[in-house]
Amino acid sequence: MANSATHSKAKGSNKEQRLEQAAAAVSKAIAAEDAVQSNPGNSRPPDQLMNVTVLGAGAWGTALANLVKVNGHNVNIWSRRGELSLEDAIADADILISAISMKGISETITKLKALKLPTKTIITSASKGLDFDTLNTPSQSWSSAYPNNPLVVISGPNLSVEIEQGLPAACVCASLDADAAEQVQEAFSSDRFRVYTNDDPVGTELGGTLKNVIAIAVGICDGLQLGTNAKSGLMTRALIEIIRVGTHLGGQTETFFGLAGLGDLMATCSSPLSRNYRVGYGLAQGKSLEQITEELKSTAEGVNTARALRKLAKREQINTPISRLVYCVLEGNITPEQAVTALMSRDLKAEGLDLDLD
Repeated sequence: MANSATHSKAKGSNKEQRLEQAAAAVSKAIAAEDAVQSNPGNSRPPDQLMNVTVLGAGAWGTALANLVKVNGHNVNIWSRRGELSLEDAIADADILISAISMKGISETITKLKALKLPTKTIITSASKGLDFDTLNTPSQSWSSAYPNNPLVVISGPNLSVEIEQGLPAACVCASLDADAAEQVQEAFSSDRFRVYTNDDPVGTELGGTLKNVIAIAVGICDGLQLGTNAKSGLMTRALIEIIRVGTHLGGQTETFFGLAGLGDLMATCSSPLSRNYRVGYGLAQGKSLEQITEELKSTAEGVNTARALRKLAKREQINTPISRLVYCVLEGNITPEQAVTALMSRDLKAEGLDLDLD
């Protein structure tokens, strides 16, 4: 009986110790959280801070710069109209972030080639689009010019206005160089911006690029007041179209179901903060493309991407019914109402994924 009582007492003592250890762990976690709240910036040692240069002082470039700056890194922002020279901006840059429009990339690369960019500098492409002449993506233009530099693509459901407001968001840093992707991940990650990595820069970039065309289609759908059923069906079939194009060009199927694919599609197609959505909405209201562009006072990449995508789809023989009709509306060949009729009148078939992967 005595042995039983002793065993029971020892068992109770062990339980108390475990409870005390758990309480201590909780107290430590709360203290750490309080420290973060009192100092929302990153408390990295000076030798872990990086020099980051952002090319492009628009809403997106500024938002990216602020995300890095809040972590304590040294940040330079360059633009064509700014006072900082390009040479001074890239001096000692550990990470070079391109947040300029697609049409400005070629010119910027030409300027950079006249300067000396160290091969250690990680080039991070945050632009979305297709070059009409070459049909290259932004990262393809950068990698062609700087084949020896690590290249990272950053993309996801990231409306710049919400990021500037400090609202929580997430994105993907994609690269074939895992170390480079992790360095960019570290530079951006904070308690309001969660960053994942993957090894599919092609799919990550194309997901962010192609959804801009679809956002125009969804804007048309909402502008015509076609309802939630129509919009849901449109976005679902559009995702299949994005996957079809993206995998044909080398992207991984699973990438398009992640943040850079489905996530970005949902954000861009469901918010009036999206410039491309506003283009479609305006077209459905009877406005001209020129009038809409003037009202936006900024670039809606989906317009130029739709034209380049039509050229690419014809060259590669890829079926893109939704993007093709967006192109026709933008060119003034059909009305938004006629585009809807054309989509609803397509031949009947089984759903399936219909990715044409064989």
